[in-house]
Amino acid sequence: MLRAPLQFASFLLLVCLAGAPLHAQRGGDLQAQILYAFQTEDINELASLIQALKTQQQAGTADNALRYHLAHADYRLALLSGEAHPRNAETALNECIDQLKPLLEQDGNSVEVLALQSVCYSNIVRYKKLEAVLYRSRAADRLRAAFKLAPKNPRVVYLSAIDALARANPGSPESNLAFEQLELAAQLFEQTSATTIESPGWGHAEAYLELGRQLESRGDVLGARNWIEKSLIMAPDYKAARRQLATLVHR
Repeated sequence: MLRAPLQFASFLLLVCLAGAPLHAQRGGDLQAQILYAFQTEDINELASLIQALKTQQQAGTADNALRYHLAHADYRLALLSGEAHPRNAETALNECIDQLKPLLEQDGNSVEVLALQSVCYSNIVRYKKLEAVLYRSRAADRLRAAFKLAPKNPRVVYLSAIDALARANPGSPESNLAFEQLELAAQLFEQTSATTIESPGWGHAEAYLELGRQLESRGDVLGARNWIEKSLIMAPDYKAARRQLATLVHR
């Protein structure tokens, strides 16, 4: 009985999103540009941003914020490159890790830097099989330290949940705990502002999308649609979320 109205509502949402303003995704700040390039899967634009940042760095004008942005952009480039261009992904993840090392030398308790380096270490494992144990250990150490320092930081909670879900067997108690942690991450993101110039603010749309995927895998199509639509409200041009919603609309 509810399927037709829900499909119609989703259709209306997509129509609205197609003409919606881009909000922070096309804002003037660097974080928003990186996120927009990632969400629209524009590898060329992301590579151009990275090159521009490297030029600033080589000119000697780089500060800690620029290093963080460059590491974040490298991480996003690696995610887009993936298995299609493994060498590019591996190089980008190495650069992400290296960019953050001086920041941690200055401040080993920087939560955002620990979290970002953790996820870069975690992702590089798939390309460096021989060093997998070492890099997994480093990823776990960074994430554990970040979580201890800021257990309510939404990015830290989200990354912890993703890591736990990847390691747990579906339907196991560990998987259920990880799912609850993902739900908490989404709730924490809802309580925080989106990307700002002053501080890192990425992860909202990704957490909402992942929660939608997890709910769909658990048979909760209505809940899945709700969170995927929230992801698109946060990032109207997020291609991965659009694809995921399209599969739900046709169910």
